[in-house]
Amino acid sequence: MSDSFRRGLRAGVPFSLVAFLLAMSFGVLAIQAGFSPVQAIVMSAVVHAGSAQFAATAIVAGGGGLVPGVLAGTLMNARFLAMGIAVAPSLPDGPVVRALQGQTVVDPSWALANRGDGSFDRHLLMGATVPQYVGWLSGTVVGAFAGDVVGETDRFGLDAIFPTFFLALLAAELREPRSRAVALAGAVIALALVPFTPPGIPVLVAGVAALVGLTR
Repeated sequence: MSDSFRRGLRAGVPFSLVAFLLAMSFGVLAIQAGFSPVQAIVMSAVVHAGSAQFAATAIVAGGGGLVPGVLAGTLMNARFLAMGIAVAPSLPDGPVVRALQGQTVVDPSWALANRGDGSFDRHLLMGATVPQYVGWLSGTVVGAFAGDVVGETDRFGLDAIFPTFFLALLAAELREPRSRAVALAGAVIALALVPFTPPGIPVLVAGVAALVGLTR
């Protein structure tokens, strides 16, 4: 086990606690939306993307149907296209191995592994994702099976954790001079579109700011 992987494990632990609470609220919402506990847990195990899962579940719960829910989840995860392109040069070996390594890309790990020069520490990336995956999966289990105990998501302020989580990631990017303008532009675009567009669209359009930053 490399030093970078161990550092990633340690760095991922605080995010895993956040992931546990987020996933617990997702488990409760999924059951309220008509999912079975097994369906909710399998979704978390396979998708492992909070924004996509919340968006899809909210649409299903609102009567929008499965197909619109899947489309919304896909839009929410569109940011991983740009993130994957950025991290690709730092992943060695053939396409299959690189694709498998790319499955460990999640928002906090991607930010933690960023060296600031356009390259990424892949061992730190993978190490940081391990505790987060465990936290997400175990939180979903608790939420799905103990929803009656947890209660409504706003009972303990669980509904505020998700936006706070992404605000923390944004704050980290704003501290970096090279990414400050792009991060701020993306935040403004997303906030401006939230009241008027379906879930996923604000994140997708905000990604244009990242592309502009890449060309610079």
